[in-house]
Parts: sequence; structure tokens; C-alpha cells
Amino acid sequence: MSRSSGRWSAVHGFSDDEATRELLRSRPPDGALEWAGAVVGGTVVSASPIRGGTSSAVHLLRVAVRSGPELKVVLRRYVRPETKVEEPDIAAREALTLEHVKAIPVPTPQLLGVDPSGSEVGDPAILMTLLDGRIDWWPDDVGRWVSQLAELLPPIHAVPLPPGKSAHEFSPYAQCSYEPPGWSRTPAVWERAFEVFHGPRPATGQVFIQRDFHPGNVLWKKGEVSGVVDWQAACVGPPSIDVGHCRMNLFSYGLKVADDFEKAWERASGLSYDPWAEIVSIIGMLDVIRGGTDSDQSPVEDALARAVAALRSGP
Repeated sequence: MSRSSGRWSAVHGFSDDEATRELLRSRPPDGALEWAGAVVGGTVVSASPIRGGTSSAVHLLRVAVRSGPELKVVLRRYVRPETKVEEPDIAAREALTLEHVKAIPVPTPQLLGVDPSGSEVGDPAILMTLLDGRIDWWPDDVGRWVSQLAELLPPIHAVPLPPGKSAHEFSPYAQCSYEPPGWSRTPAVWERAFEVFHGPRPATGQVFIQRDFHPGNVLWKKGEVSGVVDWQAACVGPPSIDVGHCRMNLFSYGLKVADDFEKAWERASGLSYDPWAEIVSIIGMLDVIRGGTDSDQSPVEDALARAVAALRSGP
């Protein structure tokens, strides 16, 4: 398993270009910090960026309160202009989701405050508790790590569906281009996958899904899961979508690790992984993986070819 720091940091969202650093990692405006302090009854004394994600600005705030020990809380601001146009209700939906996932038997951030329109903060924002633990991309025991990741999904999928329209229905991520990547050895496989991606959805059960489930959103402490974070993309959809999205993040470890995760989930859930979800997950990240090389992405293409073949052969 290659651990080239440059390649892996970029794959997992820890390689910021200058524009990303300026937009997402800069100190929040004074108004945002004043709002956060007021929510918890104190004064923000420091704000540190939490790196890893690129969809929003996330900062760890240390807050001095009038009575009691200093608090550590997390401020998420939706600062990307396209997000505010395409999903103007995203902070409000995340607030509802954080309340909804309290039922999951694993720690999740607790909602402290929400500014849905950004009238106080300057951008739509969420204030939440900080969970104990850290992200672990390099476990000592990969097999146990994969099994524990997989075992998180059935309890998430067992949560009752949110009421009304408080959660969106799953929709594949649209791409700028649907052309096979230049490094592809089998362009015909990609062409068939595009047809599946744009074709009808299979008639599968609908459950509550995290939608962005991968190792970067799972926290660990002393070798055990201590929490699941980043619930802003949660929606209603087929359970295999969470499996497929996580597999996309595991391909960098090799196809076997991703397959071990899939098998562990099937054992834990009693369900079978849908190859349709594999195709939708891979094509839904095509713009990201297009710039790689054959050696980087061969597990992706191998997995895609297998999924296309599985759909052709039927159940």
C-alpha cells in the first residue's frame, strides 16, 4: 500500500490551493465569532481552521464563558457562492439533520445554534459541539478498521426517515463532462457506465443515508469509533449509496480493502451491495479522478468494469 504523502493528502482533501485557503481557512469575520460566542454565553478567544473538507469553512472555536471551563465548539459556514445559490436552505437542513441523528447509537455533533440565512454570521452557518477523537487514515489493523466502518452503516440506515421534506431525496452528483478519462484502458466500459448513470434508478428500498460516508468523517479514540461528523449531505436513498461512496475513498488502498469493506457491510446488514450504486458513485466523482493516471486509478476502472459486467449478467 503506497503512502506517498503528496498523493494521499490530495486524495483525502488535505491539499489546499491558495484560493481554497483564503476562502475556507481564513479567520471567520468578527460578526461570526460574536454570534458564536453569544450562542453559548461567552467570548471566542481563538479560531482554528479544521482542514479536510472543501465544501464549507469549518473552524474550531475556543470560548471563554462567564462561569465554568473554556468551551470548544465547531462553527461551519457555507461560504461558497455556488452553494448559497444551489442550496439556500443547506444550513437549515443540516440543523434538522443534527437533531434527527440523535437517535443513532454513536456520537454525533449536537446542534448549538443555526443562522439559516446568514443574517448574523454573514453566511449560512451552524454551531455545534466538538466530538472527542481524531480521523484515522492510517490504521494499524486495516481489517478491523474496515469492519468497524462497515458496522456503522446499518444503525444509520435504521434511523426512521425524516418527516416531510426535511431531507432531500438522493440525486447523483452531476459532472462537467461525461467522457472516459484519458488514462482509461477500456473506454467502452465507461460509455456503458454513463448509460447506467443517466438511466432509470432501480426499485430499491429507501433509507436515511449519510451520503458522505467515508473514513474522513469518522472519528476514533483508542482504536474505537468515537463519532460520525459532517451530516450536511444526509438524504433519503438506497443504502448501497453509502457503501459505494465509502468504497470510492478506499480504492486508494487497493481494490481488496474496498471489497473487504463491502463484504463486512453485507455481513452486518444482511443486504447485498447493488452494482448500480458502484457505477453511480464512480461516475459521480469522474471530474475529480479524471486528472489521475492509470496507476493511480486502476482499482477504480477495475471496480467499474466489474459492476458493469454484474448488471449485464443480471441477478
